[in-house]
Order: sequence, then C-alpha cells, then structure tokens
Amino acid sequence: MARVFFFLLGFGLMVIGFTYIITYLNLLSFGYTFIEYLLFISKRLECLFALIGFLMVSFVIFLDGRGYHGLYL
Repeated sequence: MARVFFFLLGFGLMVIGFTYIITYLNLLSFGYTFIEYLLFISKRLECLFALIGFLMVSFVIFLDGRGYHGLYL
C-alpha cells in the first residue's frame, strides 16, 4: 500500500512541476534566452518538484518489493 501512496505522490509532484515548467516557457517570449530559462527553472523549488516526483515514481516502479510479504505491484 505504501508503494501506491508513493507512486501517486510522485505523480502529483511531477504534474505540479511540469505545469510550472510549461508556464515559465512564457519567459522566452519576454526575451529570455533558452540558457537563461534553464537557469531560472533550475533555481525554482516548484520546478524541482518535477525531478523529485520523477525519481519517486522511478524508484517505486523499478525497486522490487520482495522483502515485503504483501500485495506486489
């Protein structure tokens, strides 16, 4: 059950993070270069949620639960 929770939490963080990353693409129309855009989003916590969520989902999917005697996903 914990794996499902962490999967859904990671998925939610990815949605939040990628939403902000796409929203901040508007900075390119204001004259920011692509490198400045990447530096800007790398410093924003809400954009880092995408990376944190991706890592959480990846760990839940790729790590096996053989030590746990419950429902395997």
